[in-house]
Amino acid sequence: MSRLLLLRCGLSVPAAVEFRYYGFCPEGELMAYTSGLRNEKLLQKSQVSLSCSTPVRMWLVSLAAFLVILQSGFTDSFRSLGLAFAVVLSALLTEFLFLYKSGKTAMLKDGSVVASALVFTILLPNLISPVYAVIGIIFAVAVIKHCFGGLGSNWLNPAAGGWLLIRIAWPASLDRALEAPSGLMAQSGFLETQVRPFLNDTVFSFFKTEIPSAYLDLLASGNPGIIADRGILALLLGSILIIGFRACRTWVPVIWIAVFVFLAHLAGSVPSGVLAADNTQLTGDVFTALCTGGTLAAAFILSADPATSAKSVVCAAGAAVAGGFLAWFFRFPGGETYGAIISVIIINALLPVFRTIENYWLYERRSA
Repeated sequence: MSRLLLLRCGLSVPAAVEFRYYGFCPEGELMAYTSGLRNEKLLQKSQVSLSCSTPVRMWLVSLAAFLVILQSGFTDSFRSLGLAFAVVLSALLTEFLFLYKSGKTAMLKDGSVVASALVFTILLPNLISPVYAVIGIIFAVAVIKHCFGGLGSNWLNPAAGGWLLIRIAWPASLDRALEAPSGLMAQSGFLETQVRPFLNDTVFSFFKTEIPSAYLDLLASGNPGIIADRGILALLLGSILIIGFRACRTWVPVIWIAVFVFLAHLAGSVPSGVLAADNTQLTGDVFTALCTGGTLAAAFILSADPATSAKSVVCAAGAAVAGGFLAWFFRFPGGETYGAIISVIIINALLPVFRTIENYWLYERRSA
């Protein structure tokens, strides 16, 4: 397959090779596309706009999620790492059974199942029973991923779908795993006791302001919670890594976060139960809303999984705006602490609608 042919298709070389390797689009279909025939598979695969192949993107996502788990493990005697090990092992075994039956076990090396398992892990409380985690990831891989055709064909993000199963089937167990002995910021860590005073005395004093109490502890919480919220620093580092390798459409999570932040600022509150070190309510604080409730984890899912999103810029942007609104609506007016994750699930579920709209307005209508 020549480079000229790939460029005529409007594909980067890695993206086109990805189609060729996984059998999404044989060379004959690419040539038909260049002659003016619209290929439905090309229109529906949102990955074609990315510069990284699927294996590279998946292993980058795995690395980013592992960093989050590692940060969480430092403050819970590495319980988070044990949970991740159980989830990844269960996911690999489930994936192997499906691929072995179809003779495609070589696809294990693409890293997609490891990425799904690790992203699923960071959505879980660090104190949850591994039994629920194993059931959730088996459901995610066996039902959500493979029952809809495997990698790139699933309409719902497997990690988010596995989390939803636990949320619906065992809500009491999930809530118990999230319970802290007192408020979220009851334990002050190194960032709060050492770094915050230093920054206030050296940097922010120049501007006659200071970092509020408990702010920096949000970046490295040591209390029970979902692993993503306990490893915000690592989550930000992993997101920068993914963006640096151009493995995602950066503007999609940016729009989602911008809409959420704007509405959260207007709402003027954060979910009840989020307390500072002095047990005062952190009210009207956007930074707190971003660092709790799985908000940044939801944005990470949007950036890490372009397969479950619209392909066109217009529809992807529309989906991001709708997702940001739903995240705010469920969390603030609705009182659902993890409304951000639920918003990603709803947008994923509406993906066929978005793709039908974009196929008609951007392709079929113009062709006619």
